[in-house]
Amino acid sequence: MSDGGPMAGSAWERAVLAVQLLAIDPAGLGGLHLRAPAGFARDALLALLRDLLPAQAPWKRVPLQIADERLLGGLDLAATLKAGRPVAERGVLAEVDGGVAVFAMAERLAPETAARIVAVLDRGEVVLARDGLSSVTPTRLAAIALDEAVEADERLPAAFAERLAFFAELGAVRHGEIGASSIDRDAIAAARASLSQIEIAPEMQAAICATALALGIGSSRADLLALRAARASAALFGRAEVAGDDVSVACALVLAHRATQVPAPPAEEEQEEASPPPPPDQGDDAEPPSDSATPDKPLDDMVLEAAAAAIPPDLLARLKVAKALGGGSASAGKSGALQKSGKRGRPAGIFRGLPGQRNARLNLVATLRAAAPWQRIRAASSGAAAPRVRVLSEDFRVTRFKQRRETTTIFAIDASGSAALHRLAETKGAVELLLADCYVRRDRVSVIAFRAGRAELVLPPTRSLVRAKRALAGLPGGGGTPLATGMDTARELAEAIRRQGGTPTLVLLTDGRANVTRAGIGGREIAEADALDAARRIRATSLRALLVDTGPRPTPLAQTLSAAMGAVYLALPRADAATLNRVVRGSFT
Repeated sequence: MSDGGPMAGSAWERAVLAVQLLAIDPAGLGGLHLRAPAGFARDALLALLRDLLPAQAPWKRVPLQIADERLLGGLDLAATLKAGRPVAERGVLAEVDGGVAVFAMAERLAPETAARIVAVLDRGEVVLARDGLSSVTPTRLAAIALDEAVEADERLPAAFAERLAFFAELGAVRHGEIGASSIDRDAIAAARASLSQIEIAPEMQAAICATALALGIGSSRADLLALRAARASAALFGRAEVAGDDVSVACALVLAHRATQVPAPPAEEEQEEASPPPPPDQGDDAEPPSDSATPDKPLDDMVLEAAAAAIPPDLLARLKVAKALGGGSASAGKSGALQKSGKRGRPAGIFRGLPGQRNARLNLVATLRAAAPWQRIRAASSGAAAPRVRVLSEDFRVTRFKQRRETTTIFAIDASGSAALHRLAETKGAVELLLADCYVRRDRVSVIAFRAGRAELVLPPTRSLVRAKRALAGLPGGGGTPLATGMDTARELAEAIRRQGGTPTLVLLTDGRANVTRAGIGGREIAEADALDAARRIRATSLRALLVDTGPRPTPLAQTLSAAMGAVYLALPRADAATLNRVVRGSFT
């Protein structure tokens, strides 16, 4: 450890320290969330961890689309057919007992798979109950989640990330920062052997809990992981008891990246006014003041300062944006809600059934697995002419799939005279930016403009950037603001998209100043009442919506409208096209 502690080092140095602690207590610390693209930094860190583990410790790489039978274990088909009785096969997690499982592209891990991994990490055993098999295999391991996320909405499943003590981000690490490793492997082995003897005083535990509370961390699991990290740190540096430095290390490495709030500054201490400093000419016997006379900070403050210094610079900013956008749930998905599908999409499970029913696809391996345990009985009842493998209708297994619905983002733009000059250009740019990657994201974009007493579908739902540019090129502005008509038109389009199986989302850009009624006549009071009624109708459809207040100065009108819609409200008086595009993607992806 450097003199300044882990928070004073580079990202690479902090990652190396985390790997050392993980090598001392791999199963107790859960693992490492490693965000980095494939490259020398990631490979070097993984190689270091593997080198620090015992030579006999298993090390397995788990692919993203691993089947449950391979992950947890299942029926060994060949052995079962040969033996004529169910024979179990160990899964990857059971095989890696005592070692490390590396999960590739963990940011795309299916929630179901993540839940099974989390269950094994929590229980310390693999519970197998399938294909007529039932077993419990003790399994203690550490997990390395390789995260190659590029987009802000790509993230590790929350439950999985919570079980991993450490987080390291090596995307900005340069090749020159990775020096030759001078880690004493024997010291790691000795620390591993002495870990169970390390004591931790109650005040050290209290300091960790106080730091977690100050950082806004609600899960007690983080506190427990920090306690284990502090004990591993004490073992690493040859101490028999956890010291303040170990607690600082643990909080910096385990708690900092989990922070949800900026810790409050320490309370101002009362100035010592009663005893003024002695005059400089009191005599030779007066001791000169020295730096060492400065009183030590309380342990809690020191630990909190260390943890606060290790908070990633943009972490809290991202959390604030996510909170403003309604929680920033990643479960919303990139391309709409999940729906059951026939023969396309991601496998959603294997079920008993006949091929062709509901467009289900035959799963040959699962069918043979279901039939295998019964072959001896069936052969005995069928005579000598029976086939080697007899499959009955009740053995058939089919795979069902689920597929994300296509998302259509509907822009409803206030193109009236009061707002046209402010937002039309930005909206055109944002639509083009969204369409630029819609092929990958399976998104469509539509534009409705309302002005001069009517609402017009300027751009029907499309993925075509060329078509969008052509349609938006002549988008006019000016006139009154028929806000209710525009919102009604957007809602009707959203309902039509939903009936076609898509997932609509609405982005309403307005300053909330309605002055044209549904009947097309002027009247601000009635027009605003109509707009509120239209907003409530949108809320009744459970349509995901974002209201962007485009006025130069945010007004209560737009906020009231947003609340009535159940929409996310954002005031962006000076947003450009790129900002608007980023906000929309952050809200719905």
